[in-house]
Amino acid sequence: QVQLVESGGGLVQAGESLRLSCGASGSFNIIAVMGWYRQVTAKRRDLVAQITRSGLTDLADSVKGRFTISRDNANNTMFLQMDSLKPEDTATYYCNVGGTYTTSGSAQIFNVWGQGTQVTVSS
Repeated sequence: QVQLVESGGGLVQAGESLRLSCGASGSFNIIAVMGWYRQVTAKRRDLVAQITRSGLTDLADSVKGRFTISRDNANNTMFLQMDSLKPEDTATYYCNVGGTYTTSGSAQIFNVWGQGTQVTVSS
């Protein structure tokens, strides 16, 4: 089982910054990809940024130049530094982690979601 703990959301004004954190714990072999998604009410959950174990990153066009994703492999933690926040960044942000674990002697793939953290940007 893999558990994710998110933190760092909150209410800020436009132009301000927030830093989200996501820590993974439990029984697993390796965490391959970590990412942040965001969702506004009942709309679809969209990818914001993701990072591989080797540090390759992919960011949505809407956040390029403002958000930075990073990870600490030793502590299985991922960060999202969000600068120059805009009202349209308001959403629930979800951490997503994929990797492998071993059961009955064979490696299996897992993909888990965090509980979500609210980010609200006022104009």
